[in-house]
Amino acid sequence: MSTVDKMLIKGIRSFSPENKHVITFFKPLTLIVGPNGAGKTTIIECLKLSCTGELPPNSRSGHSFIHDPKVRSPLSNFILHLLYLLSFLDVKVAGETETKGQIKLRFKTAAAKDVVCIRSFQLTQKTSKMEFKAIESVLQTINPHTGEKVCLSYRCADMDREIPALMGVSKAVLENVIFVHQDESSWPLQDPSTLKKKFDDIFSATRYTKALEAIKKLHKDQAQEIKTYKLKLENLQTLKDAAYKLRENIAQDQEKSESLKAQIKELERTIEGVENNILHAETTVKELRKLQDQISMKTTARSTLYKLQQTQYAALAEENEDTDEELKEWQSKFEERITLLETKINKLEREMNDEETKSSLLLQTINDTTREMGKLQAEADAHMSLRHERDLAIQRIFTKYNFGSLPDAPFSIDVALNLTNRMKTRLSDVEMELQERKNSNEMELKFLWDRYVTANARCSEVDSQKQAKYEAKSGILRRMKEKENERDLAERELSSLNLSHIDERERNLQIEVERKTVLLGEKDYESIISQKRTEIFSLDQKIKSLYREKDILASDSEDRVKLDMKKEEFESCKRKLKKLLEDNKERIRGVLKGRVPSDKDLKKEITNALGLAINFSTLPVLLIISKRRFLVSKLQALLQTPGDIDSFPNVLLESMEKRDVQKSKYNIADGMRQMFDPFERVARAHHICPCCERPFSPYEEDEFVKKQRVKSASSAEHMKLLAVESSNADTNFQQLDKLRMIYEEYVKLKKETTPLAEKNLEELMEDVTQKSQAFDDVI
Repeated sequence: MSTVDKMLIKGIRSFSPENKHVITFFKPLTLIVGPNGAGKTTIIECLKLSCTGELPPNSRSGHSFIHDPKVRSPLSNFILHLLYLLSFLDVKVAGETETKGQIKLRFKTAAAKDVVCIRSFQLTQKTSKMEFKAIESVLQTINPHTGEKVCLSYRCADMDREIPALMGVSKAVLENVIFVHQDESSWPLQDPSTLKKKFDDIFSATRYTKALEAIKKLHKDQAQEIKTYKLKLENLQTLKDAAYKLRENIAQDQEKSESLKAQIKELERTIEGVENNILHAETTVKELRKLQDQISMKTTARSTLYKLQQTQYAALAEENEDTDEELKEWQSKFEERITLLETKINKLEREMNDEETKSSLLLQTINDTTREMGKLQAEADAHMSLRHERDLAIQRIFTKYNFGSLPDAPFSIDVALNLTNRMKTRLSDVEMELQERKNSNEMELKFLWDRYVTANARCSEVDSQKQAKYEAKSGILRRMKEKENERDLAERELSSLNLSHIDERERNLQIEVERKTVLLGEKDYESIISQKRTEIFSLDQKIKSLYREKDILASDSEDRVKLDMKKEEFESCKRKLKKLLEDNKERIRGVLKGRVPSDKDLKKEITNALGLAINFSTLPVLLIISKRRFLVSKLQALLQTPGDIDSFPNVLLESMEKRDVQKSKYNIADGMRQMFDPFERVARAHHICPCCERPFSPYEEDEFVKKQRVKSASSAEHMKLLAVESSNADTNFQQLDKLRMIYEEYVKLKKETTPLAEKNLEELMEDVTQKSQAFDDVI
């Protein structure tokens, strides 16, 4: 309990500002006695002001509460007289006087802790008016660890809240009960509204009304929030489904990209093998061409030397008649010259070989660079196509799921990464929000389950109370039967007794009965019994009603939940239908030739729309049939024989093998045709067989050349036939290769799309029957 110990007053009303007046409050009671104007009321006002900060009534905003500066003490009269003398000496003195007031209150808090409250005031007398001002508000406490005083300076409003909290008493109780002013002590006799306000402040009744209002407001806000969360949950469910579909699409695209990468690697390996073969073939062709050139050069050199020899021999006028020694000398000189020329020739041949090796290396580097450029160009084209497919996929996803605006295509790598990160963050946000909604739903389910458990416990408690009442009722009936049995026994005993004794005993019993009747009348058992019976009857009725409610709740809880869900679904469907009708009103008018269906014809229009949806669901099957017919007709046109669509891969493989065979035949024939002319030139130049280098006679040489020319002419015609057959095989394969994409789409439709379409068709048929039944029920 909080107690007041001491109070110091200085400069308040009749208390002088020069002296400190200390009032000690004794326990358990302190009486304040004095004549009128001694300051008894001032003490109560100071207590109220120090505790609550409220000025007393009729204090003129504190002007009449502080000691009046005009009321002078002898010392102040002396000071004013001195100031008056100074005025004659032309000394300027300000025309202001002030009085400082202070209230110190020491009290014990509810926790038995000593606290000192200091409030200081100032009243200044200016030339035309007085000014009141609160100077400072300080709370002093003692630190229990160090024993030093701790001062805390507060604003007045903070002090007004802090001191009642320390005392453990509300401000209204301090103002209106404990430290009530004598001018305000008649507040219980005021008008009802003021009285109600006072009592509400004292007993803090407004807290409960405000709390009830806040609870109602919170309940309303929670209901609205639950509705919004339900809508958000539906939206999140749709987003989740879209995210799952998006994941599936991404996985499918990744699988396709991996398969395409594997195909690209395989094709690159095959291309490298083919390029190696081409390089080997080119090198062999170059070597053969070099050999042919060398053979032609040697044959021309041989022919020129032979002609030169013949001309020199023919130019000889006569035979040389020189001696053998001179001829040998000429021969040695000629051999020396020949060796010199041969060394020069060898040197020139070496230089020529070096230049040929350099040119071959340069040609090889040129071919390598061209192949590398082709590879890079193919990779660039593939990369651009993949980027285009990626941009199309991103645009399709953003437009389908409304992820926001997109920059203009084509996208850069940073933009594509940013967009994919946006999709991933959106997906993670949707998953997190869905998890939060799941947690909140689980908490709500737990709360409802707890309420159900409490209701079940309450029901069992009521059952036990009912059983106890039944047992009490059966006990009362049993005692009534025992009393009746006792009465019958007493009547039989009375019949067997003497009449005089009976009369006397009857009189005594009559007196006793009257006395008991008086006692019973005083105790009023009948009213108690009737009251108990009415209570038992009311309890029975309540128990029966509770049982009925329990049975109804147990039987209809699931139906009610389903009905509420159906109602919510029906309302959402109505809203969606209304929104769809408003959004697509112009399109509906265009489809229905300028009319909008009324509510009566709504079922018929929905049935027609559902029929169209079913027709649209059968489109994949129709598409498969059309593609099958197209492929069969194309196969029959290409093969000129009736063929089955399932034999298309075999037909394509056979066409590819036939094309390769025709190309190989054409290449072999072309190579052989290119060898005929060099063979003929070698035979004419060197007079030898080009294959085995056997020397030809003139007749054999002519026959060989004749056969080569006949074979060259026949090979030209054969080349034309092979070229026609190769081109036909190539065109046939290209046409079948174009049909291969259609065949793959047909297989995909047959294996994937058709089962999915059949499943969707079954679901749509079931949905049609359910929606039709539900719509009939609703209508």
